[in-house]
Amino acid sequence: MSDDELAREVHRLADRIGHWTPSRWAASGASGVGSRADLVHALVQELADRAAAAEGQPRRAVPRPEHDATLVDQVRVLAADLTAAGGDATAAARLVNETAKAL
Repeated sequence: MSDDELAREVHRLADRIGHWTPSRWAASGASGVGSRADLVHALVQELADRAAAAEGQPRRAVPRPEHDATLVDQVRVLAADLTAAGGDATAAARLVNETAKAL
């Protein structure tokens, strides 16, 4: 996988969840552990951590947005940050795909 594959995985995820209502965000994921919003926020945090590592920067907590629908934008931005930092796009694409399956 490559940067292009990461972009495709993020695009697929965004197309799938970008229109969700608050009740769909609040529903449990397939694993039954946490809400769908919790799962996507965990993805956001992992992408942020990987981008920070690629940049040689310390990890920082990504605040949870007021509206869960904003998580989609956070995924897009942090995937782009990871790519720009030269992070492992293959591992990140796999992570996005795994998160999508867990939803």
